[in-house]
Amino acid sequence: MKIFLDTNILVDLLADRPPFTQKAVKLIEVSLEKNLELYTSTHVLATVHYVLKKYVSDQELRQTILELTEMIRVIDVSFFVLKKALESTHRDFEDGLQISSAESIPEMDYILTRNLKDFKTSSIPAISTEELLRKISK
Repeated sequence: MKIFLDTNILVDLLADRPPFTQKAVKLIEVSLEKNLELYTSTHVLATVHYVLKKYVSDQELRQTILELTEMIRVIDVSFFVLKKALESTHRDFEDGLQISSAESIPEMDYILTRNLKDFKTSSIPAISTEELLRKISK
């Protein structure tokens, strides 16, 4: 199963925001056990760094993100992906960029997010961490 991780999932994982952190950690653990393929984009990681640099030292944050890339496949935001997001009718450009990034991976199953409503127009279904963990445990 291929899962694209939205920015908020990675912020939850790295920022220790209960109760979301525990769910994100569980997702990582389960992904290792069940061989889930977790993806995100270079843009998402840049956004995560931008959001968290106010709370964590730059050096520590860079190291943490680097370690994260050992568990998550990071895809580049190409010009094609960027152009597709710019030309989309999606109301939020950043979400459109994530949708276009996820669509660039063949057979992507889900976009994992806490903001399901932001991905209503996505060709790839959006799913919450709770729902994904339920599906996997069946």
